[in-house]
Amino acid sequence: MTAQAPGQTPDDVTIAATALVAQAEAALTAIGKAREAIGSVIFGQERVVELALVTVLSGGHGLLVGVPGLAKTRLVEAMGAVLGLASQRIQFTPDLMPSDILGTEILDESTGGQRSFRFVHGPIFTQLLMADEINRASPRTQSALLQAMQEHHVTIAGTRYDLPQPFHVLATQNPIEQEGTYPLPEAQLDRFLLQIDITYPDRDAERRILLETTGAEKQPHLTAINADTLAAIQRLVRRLPVGDSVVEAILDLVRSARPGENRSADDPASKLSWGPGPRASQALTLAARARALIQGRLAPSVDDVRALAEPVLKHRIALTFAARAEGDTVEGIIAKLVERI
Repeated sequence: MTAQAPGQTPDDVTIAATALVAQAEAALTAIGKAREAIGSVIFGQERVVELALVTVLSGGHGLLVGVPGLAKTRLVEAMGAVLGLASQRIQFTPDLMPSDILGTEILDESTGGQRSFRFVHGPIFTQLLMADEINRASPRTQSALLQAMQEHHVTIAGTRYDLPQPFHVLATQNPIEQEGTYPLPEAQLDRFLLQIDITYPDRDAERRILLETTGAEKQPHLTAINADTLAAIQRLVRRLPVGDSVVEAILDLVRSARPGENRSADDPASKLSWGPGPRASQALTLAARARALIQGRLAPSVDDVRALAEPVLKHRIALTFAARAEGDTVEGIIAKLVERI
């Protein structure tokens, strides 16, 4: 379970492994409570809830893609409350400026007539930020947010301001309404750990939605854990061991999704104009660890890699024009790549 480091005795390794198991069991209990609490207000979207939790437990950011009315906003609100995180929401519009997100300096005048600048924090200074319809903002505003996502701090007038920890962004996009939007560049899409596609609920789930959300009483959000517990679980995720077979599967999958001159015509990667970089391998490794923990396992398996391949790779690859003309899809190409591992 735990490799023996230089200077460690077998007893030390046993103690470390026992401590890791105890921490994982406590984390699993907390995660189970959080998942149950979110599931009490989000119906019929078990995979979406799992992927959202994988994103947060991995310490990353998520891109939620779905048509209006599929509870994207409600999911983020529920996660903030259940995980005990301070949360904010920004509705992106074309006239939104970077200062509307990051904050700005204002001139204060004291009673003594002295003047000084004071920084007023923007809504990005929170632990869970919902960026609603992120592709409606201008590229300048998008880049301000996405830089903060990567660096976890902002710089205003030469002064650095660190963001709260933990810090996560769950951004939403509407896949059918593209008028007046600014699609995210590929380099900025790469900063999202997962792309989480939200589809329509099945009939039973939609019946439950009708019955439980149109009454007089509103279902409350129950707090299951707090920010400190979440941070401890995130550290635990990074300590979970990853077997050589899983590492090789991740490398095989990501590297096979990169187009190159030596690809044969029947190779799925020959239909791609560009593929994922090393950040995709990092994302897949972290996400596989988090998924394993959520499901009660202390180490990820190749099945975790297969299950997470599409949400990790979908926003990191693009089809050639010829492939699109032939009716190929990104999902179909990823499915063919997964079959090979």
